[in-house]
Amino acid sequence: MRRKQYVIAGTLVIIAAIGTTVLYSNNREKERVQMEAELAQEMNQNDPEQVAAAEDTESAAEASTVIPPKKARTTESTQKQEITRTTKDTELPEQNRTTETAEVTETQESGADTETRETQETAEAQETAAAPETLHFSPEEGISWPMEGNVILNYSMDSTVYFKTLDQYKYNPAVIIAGDVNSKVYSVAKGQVTRVANDEVTGCTVTVSLGDGYEAVYGQLKELTFDEGDYVEAGHVIGYVSEPTKYFSLEGSNLYFELHKDGVPVDPVDYFQ
Repeated sequence: MRRKQYVIAGTLVIIAAIGTTVLYSNNREKERVQMEAELAQEMNQNDPEQVAAAEDTESAAEASTVIPPKKARTTESTQKQEITRTTKDTELPEQNRTTETAEVTETQESGADTETRETQETAEAQETAAAPETLHFSPEEGISWPMEGNVILNYSMDSTVYFKTLDQYKYNPAVIIAGDVNSKVYSVAKGQVTRVANDEVTGCTVTVSLGDGYEAVYGQLKELTFDEGDYVEAGHVIGYVSEPTKYFSLEGSNLYFELHKDGVPVDPVDYFQ
């Protein structure tokens, strides 16, 4: 009996311990839940500003993702206005630019016309300069003397005359006029220099066309003042008397002068004024 009583008592103690443990656990759970609820309520009551700031921050972030900032809108509007003004400024001077283009075109055309006229005038001047001048010789008017001096050998194609240096008689197609070295030699008439050559007999020799088939030939010259192709007037200095060639060493310094008609020598004395 006593043993049973011990067993029963032990069982009751165990049951009581289990019940006490379960009850304690339930109470602790209730206390924990209640403490969490109270803590949350205190947080809500004690920090309303932080909660509002957090809510405002969240609202602002959401709004910023939907609505552009005012400054950005203003910048975009300004850019649109600038683009509009630029477009207007570009459109407005279009007529002016067209006018300026027309003026430039007219100026270029005028300059081109002027240049064309100048080119034509230059070409005409060159053609005029290149065109040979028509020369006329009048036997009635004759020619002037090419220099002052004595005729030491006359023109003679009908009979021979004596040449001292050569010591022989020869036909003479020219007149030999004595003159000092460096004496001036003048053009006998208007003409064009057609030939300048060095001849063994007559030295530096110049041929001038007088027109109508007449030519004047000057020999024993130096320091010419005209070139082939140049035009000379009557009385112009053609050159100067040089030292005589070996064919006229005894005759002394002189001017050798011939006058041709159609390539045939004629007596210059018949034409001298």
